[in-house]
Amino acid sequence: MSREIHALTIADLSAFARALREALAQREAPPRERTAPLGHVEMLNLLSKSAGYKNYQHFRAESDAAEQVAPAPKADSELIERVARHFDERGVLMRWPAKNSLQPLCLWALWSRMEAGRIYSDAEMTALLTAWASFGDHALLRRALVSLGYAVRSKDGRIYQRIEQKPPVELSPLLRRVRRAEEVA
Repeated sequence: MSREIHALTIADLSAFARALREALAQREAPPRERTAPLGHVEMLNLLSKSAGYKNYQHFRAESDAAEQVAPAPKADSELIERVARHFDERGVLMRWPAKNSLQPLCLWALWSRMEAGRIYSDAEMTALLTAWASFGDHALLRRALVSLGYAVRSKDGRIYQRIEQKPPVELSPLLRRVRRAEEVA
């Protein structure tokens, strides 16, 4: 039978030693004076409890869960290239993509340029979108930012604010690619 290895990390060795000493003292007799030796599973449970787990099974479950963390998703390089074609060498969105699958990443690029926590007036938002997109339809971009959940708009439409959220993995490579073209120009 193969043996599974589980690493035990102890943040505070002093607290661990104290908890282990107390757990051993609560037993009927110290390990050396007992007639039956301390069992393997019993020792694993004592060590696990001293480290802050309910028992050895709890420790193993936590250890297994930590090992099964999903790998970070990889960016879709084809999507990045197709979206990057819609930006010019200065990083300005030249045209709105006809394919719905490309539109969200274009909006993420615009979202990334908005300051976190800042409240924009309608005029400020229009001026920014006009500067960031050269195809002349800032209203389409404003509506898309709000409808897809990248920004929030007040009921009267006078105030806009970026909604903080985790961007897709493709945003960073897209921004690097667009900025690289910006630096070359």
